[in-house]
Amino acid sequence: MQKSYIIALDQGTTSSRALLLNQEGTILGIVQKEFKQIFPKSGWVEHDPVEILESQLGVFSKLIKAHNIAAKEIKAIGITNQRETTIVWDRHTGKPVYNAIVWQDKRTADICEHMTQSGLKEHVKKTTGLVIDSYFSGTKIKWILDHVQGAKTKAENGDLLFGTVDSWLVWNMTNRTDHITDYTNASRTLIYDIVNLKWDDKLLNFLGIPKSMLPEVKPSAYHFGDYELNGVKIPITGIAGDQQAALFGQACFKEGQAKNTYGTGCFMLMNTGEKPTFSKNGLLTTIAFGLEGKVTYALEGSIFIAGAAVQWLRDGLELIKDAKETEALADSVEGENPVYVVPAFAGLGAPYWDMYARGAVFGLTRDTGKAHLAKATLESLAYQTKDILKAMEDDSGIQLENLRVDGGACANNHIMQFQADILDTEVHRPKVIESTAMGAAFLAGIQIGLWKKEDIDQNRPMNRIFKPSFDRVKRKRLYGKWKKAVERTKGWEEI
Repeated sequence: MQKSYIIALDQGTTSSRALLLNQEGTILGIVQKEFKQIFPKSGWVEHDPVEILESQLGVFSKLIKAHNIAAKEIKAIGITNQRETTIVWDRHTGKPVYNAIVWQDKRTADICEHMTQSGLKEHVKKTTGLVIDSYFSGTKIKWILDHVQGAKTKAENGDLLFGTVDSWLVWNMTNRTDHITDYTNASRTLIYDIVNLKWDDKLLNFLGIPKSMLPEVKPSAYHFGDYELNGVKIPITGIAGDQQAALFGQACFKEGQAKNTYGTGCFMLMNTGEKPTFSKNGLLTTIAFGLEGKVTYALEGSIFIAGAAVQWLRDGLELIKDAKETEALADSVEGENPVYVVPAFAGLGAPYWDMYARGAVFGLTRDTGKAHLAKATLESLAYQTKDILKAMEDDSGIQLENLRVDGGACANNHIMQFQADILDTEVHRPKVIESTAMGAAFLAGIQIGLWKKEDIDQNRPMNRIFKPSFDRVKRKRLYGKWKKAVERTKGWEEI
């Protein structure tokens, strides 16, 4: 009997990866390759689009060779990608007109300022679900058209194409025939109407972006084109931006289900159902996925500093040699920790949005030691997560069912237990924490009929479920002190 495999391509900010899954949804192998980060000026971040493409196809090839997989055994390809990163290329030569401008890049702050001053803030929010920020693709496209010689004229003549990383990969993998993206990636561009599911003319006109540059937008499970390998056409049938792919990979298919990815920062998404919920608390409204003729929406909140706070303990204060030491240190503190760390190193994100806040430590006494600081730093991740989930529940009116977790820091049992305690809800940690790649693979497999949504939910073995143990009084007291600490960090840099 012929074997069936799915390949997930995970094109991230620092590396390209390829994962091999069998028809049971088990990961059989992973190949990864890092690529160059380009910093031409302070606050500018770029990638070479050709290097992105070559590294991604390179790990694909290496993976199937290592496992001796024939092209005909690969039933579908799913793609997940770093979001908002912007590529503009010539539709005739296939060459990029400029490097990819990465989501972290800050060069378009003045364009954003101009948009805000022009009264577009409310239109952007109710149309795109986003806030005006250099994070998103729209202002990056404008910058390329304005600054690359001849680009504006070429674009107006219909000779240039824009794409997020998924579009760039698909266009190249389909022999330059399919210029296409999915709802999730389109919803991060700042120029896509997530309610009416179309490119927004008002924003395109303001930014001077011709419609001829833009990809077709399709559901996340869809036949996006074929990648020909050794004479075999392999369908590309799943695409989702990385955080939405993780939400799907965690089987958050129902309203009120949420996932949190604990990385350098934290990205939290909550499924809010088939109608968009627009935030009163500074969260983003985004498309979670398009599937089976329906569009599902999510609220998204970002925590700027999460795992980076643990790195600070290691590299800045040199209190630990390895992040893993923090768990035992935190567990060694008896009773309630009087120390609070607010890691506002880069200001405060949602729901506070205070760029003038700075990090602080509160509650120091003569007997404070490194164990107290380690415990307080770990618990700051859980407190910040509660802040965002509280905002999500307020915005949506939906009660959190449980929190599904992934990312490196979710391996820390102390954080996960404290997270359950402070939220008063179960925290579910799956055995496989490759949620992002799994989400892309699942979308691809569903489209070709290999799996159903129900199979995915049932085939998610848990590593551990953390159950809350605090009483209401203790939870309220600890969270109240956190809120007090946060208030005291606000506006520190303001004159």
